[in-house]
Amino acid sequence: MRKTARIPRVMLIICAVTVLSISTSSRASAQGFISPYLGWNFGGDSGCPQITNCEDKHANYGVAFGAVGSIVGFEEEFGFTNDFFGSTPNQSSKVITLMSNFMVAPRLGPVQPYGLGGLGLIRTSVEGVSNSDQNQFGWDVGGGVMIFFNPHVGIRGDVRYYHSFQVLDFFNLPNVPGFDPGDKKLDFNRVAGAFVFKF
Repeated sequence: MRKTARIPRVMLIICAVTVLSISTSSRASAQGFISPYLGWNFGGDSGCPQITNCEDKHANYGVAFGAVGSIVGFEEEFGFTNDFFGSTPNQSSKVITLMSNFMVAPRLGPVQPYGLGGLGLIRTSVEGVSNSDQNQFGWDVGGGVMIFFNPHVGIRGDVRYYHSFQVLDFFNLPNVPGFDPGDKKLDFNRVAGAFVFKF
């Protein structure tokens, strides 16, 4: 089974340096935050073609952390989905995302809408009749809103779109449900709700 080349470490180092440079240049009023979330994927190559009327919905969960001020912020986001391509007795699939995102998030009292975009790692794993583990460089874009009950605790909801830069090598995996084998770049949407804890 062929595997695509692993993401060069230099790309991950560049992402880490970007995180540090933006974080250190943030305004003094910026607050750190951590935000565990739960959601599901839909559209694109996921097992749910649409956001509604999906019978094969699988939870997507993870955590985001970073810093946000009154206008801009930055977050590092980790996400995990099991049975990403849908359920099948003979095959399982997982997708892991690790994204570094720049945020535009104007603070309007207790409400803070935001848009974001960034770069990072998308890891796809398929196990069963055929096995494949692939690391890809990808990007995401999205937006949502945070609502705070007090200065340190709130909730948030958002929708994001993920897309890989590289083609998935799934020629030898014709049994992956919901995926058309061939020269295709992975893409999908995610909707999620989360708690937000500022510190």
